[in-house]
Amino acid sequence: MILAAAAAMAAYLEPAPLPVGGMARVSDGDSFRLGDTRIRLLGIDAPELRQTCQDQQQRSWACGERARDSLASLLKQGEVDCRPEGTDQYGRLLAYCTVAGQDLGAAMVSDGMAISSDNYWREEQTARKTQAGIWQGGFETPKNWRQDRCKQPFAWGLPPHLGF
Repeated sequence: MILAAAAAMAAYLEPAPLPVGGMARVSDGDSFRLGDTRIRLLGIDAPELRQTCQDQQQRSWACGERARDSLASLLKQGEVDCRPEGTDQYGRLLAYCTVAGQDLGAAMVSDGMAISSDNYWREEQTARKTQAGIWQGGFETPKNWRQDRCKQPFAWGLPPHLGF
């Protein structure tokens, strides 16, 4: 009990990461790099880079690549400003970010290139209604897609996140 209280107090007193910004390079539909710093957008989950979705005619399309390209297009509009709120298990900063005053998470969800996992429910409802991006047909949630791939056997016995 005392240890839990001490840990909670330490987390409360730990200063929030400082804002970061600059010109960014896309990694995938919900992450990018600012120099050597890796950033993961908070509040969204975009299709994984190798993930495919279905259109209205049930044809497969590369929604993961399209999500990456959509984020790249947004990042080309100028310098990114990010408010980090912590880090994830991969050492990436978790942040809400803007470019030219536009919230990147909101833009990706509105365009149907990501689902909301936090604050972007209105944007997701609009994307669903207009059948934008992944909402035009069928898709597996990115979380489920990742989990399904981790259950499958891999060449050399290595998981896909190791890049093989």
